[in-house]
Amino acid sequence: MNYFLRPGGQNVAAVTANMDVQNRSLLLEKSQTIEFSSIVGIIKRSQMGVLGNMYAYSGANTMYRKNAVLDCGGFCQDRATEDISIAWDQQFSGWKAVFAPDIMLYMNVPSTLGMLYSQRKRWAKGGTEAWVTNFSRIFKHPIKNIAKIVLLLDQTGSIIWSFYYLIFTGWLALKLFYFVFTNDTEQLIHTLDMVFVFSAFISMVGIWQLVASFVLDNHGAKLKYLLFAPMYMAWYWQMNAITIAVTFIPALKSVLGLAGQGTWVSPTRTKMKK
Repeated sequence: MNYFLRPGGQNVAAVTANMDVQNRSLLLEKSQTIEFSSIVGIIKRSQMGVLGNMYAYSGANTMYRKNAVLDCGGFCQDRATEDISIAWDQQFSGWKAVFAPDIMLYMNVPSTLGMLYSQRKRWAKGGTEAWVTNFSRIFKHPIKNIAKIVLLLDQTGSIIWSFYYLIFTGWLALKLFYFVFTNDTEQLIHTLDMVFVFSAFISMVGIWQLVASFVLDNHGAKLKYLLFAPMYMAWYWQMNAITIAVTFIPALKSVLGLAGQGTWVSPTRTKMKK
């Protein structure tokens, strides 16, 4: 409440707090602890610190000013992720967002790959819907919306990368099979070497990002979860690319009013600890 009541806070539309994972017994849950305790936090810190804008609120831990919600027409009923759409709507209407990293809230995350895929598919669809919806809004007034252009370019890069990653992975698999069947050992080893160098570079960048995130988040209390970073990166890259590709056309149809609705059912999860 202090963020809303402090001097200058009358223009604050929403305060989104720092998300942490409550259920951490399974490996998949531990790997999501890395994501919520570090990656999500450092992204929001960067967006607010550099751009003064936030791409998305946290759906499970955000307090809204009622007048700000009503001012932008309420939550979009036909969007897969209302927390993303209302964040853009409010900030386009001149309201400000706040990220409060020292306010910790807990959630229980999906504990199986099937549950995780269902959740991330909705997130990917909502992200693409926001990307398409806000293109025209930004470029009608590009000078006024420079910060939002950066957010849009970041989302554009993520979508392009996802399709590129899937196409390249398929092409690479066919290439490796061809070298095996033709007994071309030299080309096979060379290609595997290149894959190893690329993967090592990406992993090194990812590890440094995770280290920086953990140091900032909760005063480094979760650095021990860095041990689960390889698993996190392994499933995250695949899941991110697949869900964006699978939901791209449905998201376009939803924005055009041809199909889609904002209702969804949360997957069953393990019980939260007392």
